[in-house]
Amino acid sequence: MFEDRSQSDVDSLMKKSTEFRQLYFHHQELDKKVDDAEHGILPLGDNELTQMKREKLVAKQRLIRLADDIQA
Repeated sequence: MFEDRSQSDVDSLMKKSTEFRQLYFHHQELDKKVDDAEHGILPLGDNELTQMKREKLVAKQRLIRLADDIQA
């Protein structure tokens, strides 16, 4: 998700902000569920999968804003 940032940068952000850390792990959880659903491991309907993808995108956008604010 943060291809342009090193793992140490991400770790630093997680140490600085509880909100960032919680949202980061939530995004990872959603990413795994979406991946599992797309591979047929997790049975989800189209509407549920679409909603989960939207939630994942919102989380990613919030993480990017938080990261920018923390590092500013």
